[in-house]
Amino acid sequence: MYRRNRMSGRARKLLIGVAAATLAGGAFAVSTGMSSAGENCAGLDGALRNNLDFIAAQRANPDALSDARIANRQAVVDLINQRRATAGCTGNVQAAPTKAAPTKAAPTKAAPTKAPANTGTGEVVCKGSTVTLSGEGGAPAASSGTFPIGTTLKVTNLDNNKSITVKVATPSGSCVLLNNAAFEGVREPGKFLIRRAVIERVG
Repeated sequence: MYRRNRMSGRARKLLIGVAAATLAGGAFAVSTGMSSAGENCAGLDGALRNNLDFIAAQRANPDALSDARIANRQAVVDLINQRRATAGCTGNVQAAPTKAAPTKAAPTKAAPTKAPANTGTGEVVCKGSTVTLSGEGGAPAASSGTFPIGTTLKVTNLDNNKSITVKVATPSGSCVLLNNAAFEGVREPGKFLIRRAVIERVG
């Protein structure tokens, strides 16, 4: 009887020891997992912030290729957010505030001296404005923040004397932006900006 009780006591001590070791190991595993998740989220949050900052900078100071760059970075942002969701990251990551670059006026010496005499088909408007592309597809058209939709504008590139007449189809923040098809009709090869342009309202 004594031997049986003695064995039972040892068994109980052994079981208690194993349970304590298991709890300790589980606590260590949980602690390690939490630490790894924290490091992983920090890295993902940093990558997300960098891409959001890049997109914000492109939107604040756009150029002819900004739309394509933004689309590429947005795909990266979507992938990072998927990984953050899987990792359980809950941080509120946002882009840092950006400032738009000051608008540069067209050089005085580059402006045509007698713009109306070069074309003579309509009222010259937005004197000194440069012309670039809006990135929109479709048939030749323009966007404008100065003229209402339906206005007909003629844009002449004085560097190659090519002209195109288009209607305003969408609003924008510039006097006139040409969509891809219209811009191709008047631009010089390899250039994405018309610095010496005459813009006329013809309808």
